[in-house]
Amino acid sequence: MAPNPMNMNMNLNVKKQSPSTTTSIAASSSQEILVRETLRISANLASSPLLETPPLQSSSTLICCEEIDGRRWKYVAETDASGRFKKNSFRPLSLQTPQAPLDELMAFVRSYVVPEGFPDSVTPSYVPYMTWRALKHFFGGAMGVFTTQTLLSSVGVSRNKATPGAVAINWILKDGAGRVGKMLFARQGKKFDYDLKQLRFAGDLLMELGAGVELATAAVPHLFLPLACAANVVKNVAAVTSTSTRTPIYKAFAKGENIGDVTAKGECVGNIADLLGTGLSIMIAKRNPSLVTTFSLLSCGYILSSYREVKSVVLHTLNCARFSVAVESFLKTGRVPTLQEGNLNENIFSFPWKDRPVVIGSRIKEAFQDPSTYVAIEPLFDREKYMVTYNPSKDKVYAVLKDQAKSDDILKAAFHAHVLLSFIKSSNESKVSSWKQSDDLNSNLLLTVADLEACIADSCKMVANSYGLFKNKANEQGWTMSESLLNPGRARLYQHDNR
Repeated sequence: MAPNPMNMNMNLNVKKQSPSTTTSIAASSSQEILVRETLRISANLASSPLLETPPLQSSSTLICCEEIDGRRWKYVAETDASGRFKKNSFRPLSLQTPQAPLDELMAFVRSYVVPEGFPDSVTPSYVPYMTWRALKHFFGGAMGVFTTQTLLSSVGVSRNKATPGAVAINWILKDGAGRVGKMLFARQGKKFDYDLKQLRFAGDLLMELGAGVELATAAVPHLFLPLACAANVVKNVAAVTSTSTRTPIYKAFAKGENIGDVTAKGECVGNIADLLGTGLSIMIAKRNPSLVTTFSLLSCGYILSSYREVKSVVLHTLNCARFSVAVESFLKTGRVPTLQEGNLNENIFSFPWKDRPVVIGSRIKEAFQDPSTYVAIEPLFDREKYMVTYNPSKDKVYAVLKDQAKSDDILKAAFHAHVLLSFIKSSNESKVSSWKQSDDLNSNLLLTVADLEACIADSCKMVANSYGLFKNKANEQGWTMSESLLNPGRARLYQHDNR
């Protein structure tokens, strides 16, 4: 049988396609194997833990570590094959994560407003003091905009009511008067140390008074020169008071030798608050508010902030006001108040020019009405460097200091004077209760010479037994007893040969 041509062609075609088909099948099988191997390797990598990166490369060497404000760094250096350090390979590596932008901003602000090492570098009273000080400067800056605007309006700058030459002369005279007042008040000297809280608050009150006088020029612009001069004198006196009492207050906050840092940061806080108050006042002034109402509100805020600022200061020394608080507490309760209690109960309104019931270092003619009283009580103080007495006509206790009196003698004289004052008040109260039906009763003339001598003798006995205890308890509470800031007078009693 003859072969079929069609079948022969089909066989040939099959034979021709077999190599290509085999090649494609092999390629497809290789791709599947490659995919499976890739998936297997990926699964192994995902399931196996990653090796931790060593803290240092094999060629890096840890040199040292340091700490800056709680953040730690390590210093490393690269080494070559011989073990020598490579040039310029010494570098720091941070051990903490980078700070957040807000934290970096707060750190930047803190570097300007708080001393280094805060809060360990200052006393706890620093924060409330600076808070109230910032508020005071805020209100002061706000008031400055209105007072300056009023002065310029009154002098004629804004309304062109005066020539530039007259305006300049008036302004120069105003500033010159202020400088004269500053020089005259500077002679007060030591009083800024005796009663710095009282004078600081009085200076802020004077600053408000000066601002009020400046605002008054708007009502009477023709009296600009005398009113502006008076206001500038008052404000410069207040500036002297503020400057003179600033350093002792900052010194009370400093722990160690950082008084310069504390002062610089305190002034920075005041300037920032002043700028904020000025900016707010400028925005308020554009709306033309009531000058009297605005000034009254700002003044109340300024005075309140000033009072709280001064009350927050904690001083370790004893002036007249704090000494009175300490002695009265000791006589009533037998304990000396803490530094915080003594400063908190101090009378800020007890200004140096105000009459006080106890006078230290007075003259003889002020302390004694007649020589008989002096002669009668002199033997009681032979061993002391002072004498204390009571003048019924002035209703005051006087401590006369002898020429050998030192700091501790002045403290003891002040303590004795307060003890005598307490005895006299008790004696007067007892007699008032028994004689309250009498119509001609005079509280200043209740004590006779004999009663006065008895009170002084009893006070001498009590002082001899209790002054040492008072000193010890005061030292335990942290009061500085070695320095006397009681503002004693300059008169001294000295002995002469011919009596």
